[in-house]
Amino acid sequence: MIVGILLAAGTGTRFGSDKLLFPLADGTPVGVQAARNLLSGVDHGVAVLRPSDRQLAHLLEAEGMQVAFCPGAETGMGTSLAFGVTAAQDEDGWLIALADMPFIQHDTIHGVASLLRAGAPIAAPRYQGRRGHPVGFARAFFHDLAQLSSDQGAHPLLAAHAGRIQMLECEDPGIFADIDTPSDLSGLEDAFSIRIDTPGMKTVKL
Repeated sequence: MIVGILLAAGTGTRFGSDKLLFPLADGTPVGVQAARNLLSGVDHGVAVLRPSDRQLAHLLEAEGMQVAFCPGAETGMGTSLAFGVTAAQDEDGWLIALADMPFIQHDTIHGVASLLRAGAPIAAPRYQGRRGHPVGFARAFFHDLAQLSSDQGAHPLLAAHAGRIQMLECEDPGIFADIDTPSDLSGLEDAFSIRIDTPGMKTVKL
């Protein structure tokens, strides 16, 4: 069982409003689209939210995500990641995704999860020589992940085990496309075309 951990507990202050509820061009909220993409390639999904994010929680639960409210989310991404992995601690591996990255192709998510299922200790997508998101970890890394804190996330862990990362070579610039500001979203929507009418439909770069 590979579980997708959707990190959705950030404050998004640079966006000026709740960016994960902000609608994409087709009306789908940013966080919901990211959840749908993640669920397309994993066995189960857990979304880590702040306790106050009840509206987003309702939307994600309607998509089939398990919601886990992280009381210490304000301390940083590492805390949220550790909380999410601990909420799904009995699984074989975890695919860590960011809720403000709604443009990752379904095929990419499925491919990274498949590397974990095939025995990769750590797996990640790579496009034009650069590693992106989501990143997968096998069960052997549970204790390391569960002890993360602060805003560094898993970067120190990835740096320490760089030689163990198996890369999925892909043609998916969405693995870098995160949204911080409204102008980011506008520019990304100009660069990507999203089709969500079919669960297996992938994001296509224009």
